[in-house]
Amino acid sequence: MRINGFDYQRVTVAEGVALTAAVGGSGSPVVLLHGFPQTHLMWRHVAADLAADHTVIVPDLRGYGDSDKPADTGGTTYSKRTMAADVVALAQSFGHQRFALAGHDRGALVAIRAGLDHPDRISHLAALDVLPTVDMWEVMRGTAAAVGFHLHLMAQPPGLPEQLIAGSADAFFGHFLDIWTGNPEAVPAEVRQAYLAASRAAIPSIVADYRASAGIDVQHDLHDRDTGNQLRMPVTVLQQDWGAAMGYDAAAIWRAWASDLHHRTVTCGHFMAEESPAEVVEALRALLAR
Repeated sequence: MRINGFDYQRVTVAEGVALTAAVGGSGSPVVLLHGFPQTHLMWRHVAADLAADHTVIVPDLRGYGDSDKPADTGGTTYSKRTMAADVVALAQSFGHQRFALAGHDRGALVAIRAGLDHPDRISHLAALDVLPTVDMWEVMRGTAAAVGFHLHLMAQPPGLPEQLIAGSADAFFGHFLDIWTGNPEAVPAEVRQAYLAASRAAIPSIVADYRASAGIDVQHDLHDRDTGNQLRMPVTVLQQDWGAAMGYDAAAIWRAWASDLHHRTVTCGHFMAEESPAEVVEALRALLAR
């Protein structure tokens, strides 16, 4: 499946790694990064709207969708630092030295790392329904943390997680599409099938992405926290109110990372770009105007 009206290109972003990206519109550049267990298609509504007055670049992340899925070597192949460098290289390949960046779920973690590592490249940053990696692990405690069981499963050493997921891949990935969706009609059957097919084909790389978030990604976040490195660009965060259920103040956590912050609680489910695209577009346009 493709986003209507967008061209598709394969772009080499690192040695032996190419991303597939949908590109549409004209004007100042905006890059949109998808989450789990999705592909770039999750942005189909938002991208079409933004393309009216922006150049919109919508890739599949390394390890997902139609992008390359290199074998994990040394635990850094799927670090968010590595994946953020992919995104910077992708934008540069289209002639954009500086661009706005929005990410959802896993893509938001990549976007945050891009903002921390490449502040001269990222003009504006939006993160949808995540906390920074180190904070996520710190608030995941007690019985309320059962909602994140997959984080712990995929953090285990290589072998068992991949085997367990492969044994019932559609049930595993479909579980999250079911329980995280406030409006099931927002993910129609053909899109759901596209997500499941893409995820089945990417089990080792998806697990490696999550495994990195229990290891090297935390180390990078802790270094930034210790050295006072923050997001210097205007930042917008849209989140469900998980904090109320799990006992933390999401906005306060985010203020420690971004001084120019707009934080909004949304009432839709996790897949907000598909469930409430008008709200997401409004928030992104407001961010780009700051």
